[in-house]
Amino acid sequence: MPGEGLEKSGAFMGSTGDYARASLVILGAPLDLTVSFRPGTRFAPAQIRQVSVGLEEYSPALERDLADYAYYDAGDIILPPGRVEESLERIGAAVNCIVADGKFPLLLGGEHLVTLPVVEALFRYYPYLAVVHLDAHADLREEYLNERFSHATVMRRVVEVIGGENVFQFGIRSGTREEFSYGRTSTHFFPGEILRPLAGVREQLKGRPIYLTLDIDVLDPAYAPGTGTPEPGGCTPREVFRALYMLAELQVVGMDLVEVCPVYDPTERTSLLAAKIVREAILCFGQAK
Repeated sequence: MPGEGLEKSGAFMGSTGDYARASLVILGAPLDLTVSFRPGTRFAPAQIRQVSVGLEEYSPALERDLADYAYYDAGDIILPPGRVEESLERIGAAVNCIVADGKFPLLLGGEHLVTLPVVEALFRYYPYLAVVHLDAHADLREEYLNERFSHATVMRRVVEVIGGENVFQFGIRSGTREEFSYGRTSTHFFPGEILRPLAGVREQLKGRPIYLTLDIDVLDPAYAPGTGTPEPGGCTPREVFRALYMLAELQVVGMDLVEVCPVYDPTERTSLLAAKIVREAILCFGQAK
């Protein structure tokens, strides 16, 4: 992968230095321009990498080990301060390179708006793409504070790219009346739950390319306080891991993990949880050597 436009400051545990051999590429997208409550997501990719060394490379749940997988950490995309649309273009271009090389992109946000250019890039290669969205928030506003491109509008923009019939939203427990109405009529909308409805749509998703976008605030703040817009009443880590294992049986072609905000969690448990999610995702969606 071309190194231009990227900067490296550490790497996720166990990652290879050989891009050519890797089936999965970790890419930091430290976008932090449209957050609506507490900023700081730009620090997440570096922090997730830093704390990853506190975990074991072996997953007892999957009985797999990172040592048996070849994955590459490309570093962070350099994003111009204050320029949302150019930042989105740079993210999309970097992801396009990864997908063109036949590799799985795993993005570390950054705010949730990073999902949009990734979906746009993948949609060029997978016209039957479905998006599975785990989040506390619907993110379906038409605009937020007169802005169409925001972490509060990202799924509405995704609907415009791939169509609402291809968007599956789980765990939603926050949004406006209009967002909930739009979700119920325009997407596959499952507020407040993850596992039961995900199991229910598995047949619809089987055989289709799937992009997974996972907002850390889908988890209850008791487990993940380090996020910009915490929302009480969320799921447990076990539910998120179980969702990953269910999706591992399907054709997932890309993923992001967004909205970790390390400055609001001095215990680092949010970043550690994020790193463990990344570990399990590599073992679920990567390829063994």
